[in-house]
Amino acid sequence: MNITLNIWRQIDSQDKGKFVEYKLDNVSSEMTFLEMLDSLNDKLIREGKDPIAYDSDCREGICGMCGLYINGRPNGPQKGVTTCQLSMSVFKDGEKIIVEPWRSKAFPVIKDLIVDRTAFDKLIQAGGFISVNTGAAPEANAIPIKKEKAERAFDAGICIGCGTCVATCKNASAMLFVSAKVSQFALLPQGQVEAKERVQKMIKAMDELGFGNCTNTGACEAECPKEISLSNIAHLNREFYKAKVK
Repeated sequence: MNITLNIWRQIDSQDKGKFVEYKLDNVSSEMTFLEMLDSLNDKLIREGKDPIAYDSDCREGICGMCGLYINGRPNGPQKGVTTCQLSMSVFKDGEKIIVEPWRSKAFPVIKDLIVDRTAFDKLIQAGGFISVNTGAAPEANAIPIKKEKAERAFDAGICIGCGTCVATCKNASAMLFVSAKVSQFALLPQGQVEAKERVQKMIKAMDELGFGNCTNTGACEAECPKEISLSNIAHLNREFYKAKVK
């Protein structure tokens, strides 16, 4: 199929940036979105032009680096997938596709479609560590954990830190990301020792790094490629109020 791409080009964080139109022919519907961009870059390189800069690593929906805004939606029109998993089969022949980087004060553009997600690293650093012994793996049944709590912790722990929640939120809030990380540890015995400090420090860091407030519109849950539940934000609030009272 033949497609037209309007792609955001920006030299660096200081550049104003602009959309540039590209036409690409003979695109296979079996390609992923990033494979299509690879094909476009091959074409640009052959023409002696500057290729489009975009992030990717695992291309298996695990690393969270590849997130792009595609036709007004984070990661495109398919639900529950990262950009690298998005299939070109969801687009039509002759379709115009608009591609942008994440838009957030906390995620400044490095170049073209690449943004700096260092703010997420700083949030994790603010959360500190958990008190667990190093060495050999303990017996699985040494610390009994209710199945329901273990499952909730696992569901929160699959967050890949891609930034989709920030990109889709009208306030650029990182509440879903922070709540997933807080819940992941708060639900397990190993995370209890530093629980009070962790939630307070992460919320403080989130405010300092320029993320917006949560207004519970639910856009983050709707667009999250790992479908992290909004209930984690309620859990985060409970942990925060509990820490403040104590």
